[in-house]
Amino acid sequence: MAIALRFLIVSLLISCFVATSYGVTFSSLNHTLIVTASPTPGQVLKGGKDTITVTWSFNQTFPAGTDSDYKTVKVKLCYAPISQKDRKWRKTNDLLKKDKTCLQKIVAKPYMASNNSFTWTVEKDVPTGTYFVRAYAFNAQDVQVAYGQTTDAKKSTNLFEVQAITGRSTSLDIASVCFSAFSVVALAGFFYMEKSKAKSSVQK
Repeated sequence: MAIALRFLIVSLLISCFVATSYGVTFSSLNHTLIVTASPTPGQVLKGGKDTITVTWSFNQTFPAGTDSDYKTVKVKLCYAPISQKDRKWRKTNDLLKKDKTCLQKIVAKPYMASNNSFTWTVEKDVPTGTYFVRAYAFNAQDVQVAYGQTTDAKKSTNLFEVQAITGRSTSLDIASVCFSAFSVVALAGFFYMEKSKAKSSVQK
């Protein structure tokens, strides 16, 4: 009995070590969440100005109790394949701890099976690109166990654009033009005054 108990404990420790070492893969997650977002396909959102309203819920077609270990939901803004091309720092990896698809956090909330909604203002530092929204369900150990997303498996539908803030504004442009014009006038005035002084010296 004692040997069997020891074997069981060792087996559990090995299982935990293997899970920790290898991590969770995206392909192992259950697609049990239904996620929608307010942007229409192809819509362009401006960083620091426009908003995204995200809703999510448990897919009731799955058996009752499937979501019994869901404790938290984390919603993220994710790169579409077109915005990952030739950018290794955004590369998709089935091993979630190495995956760079979803780098921008939108919100994290305690899990509820329905009536979940959140409106998020696109942050100014979000890079220009093509995006979709994904939600992960986490268990009590803060490990991903399920997901849902606003696009299909190939990440080719319901995509929208984000246009990053440029750092320039209309008022800044106007100020630049006015300053340039003032500089030209001031320079012309300087030359006129120098020319008048020179003429006065010659006449004397």
